[in-house]
Amino acid sequence: MRNGLEKEGWIITDDPLRIKAGGADMEIDLGAEKVIAAEKGEEKIAIEIKSFIGASNISDFHTAMGQFINYRVALEERDPDRILYLAVPLGVYRRFFILPFVQTIIKRFQIKLIVYDPVNEVLLEWKN
Repeated sequence: MRNGLEKEGWIITDDPLRIKAGGADMEIDLGAEKVIAAEKGEEKIAIEIKSFIGASNISDFHTAMGQFINYRVALEERDPDRILYLAVPLGVYRRFFILPFVQTIIKRFQIKLIVYDPVNEVLLEWKN
């Protein structure tokens, strides 16, 4: 994931991105920045990377959604200009993230996704 971001011109600023909100300490996998254009300034993102290698995709999904929501609330409080993404491997996206239930959750909670190829270390899709 990190190499894929760097290939696209992102600068990794935090590995991990540590954030403290409401007395809780948290670590989001990566923080990155990219200069968009001189007049637009920088785009800042945070990425929670999930591999879904556990025994149950739905259990991994529950964990990922809990973390994502916690991190989004913390970022809204401490770093509101940073956009949070959930990064998932292509294989998991194709077989699990296409399920209607998962799509409903993604849409309802406005989860931004990055689909990546862990073998070739490239980012395939940004889903806003």
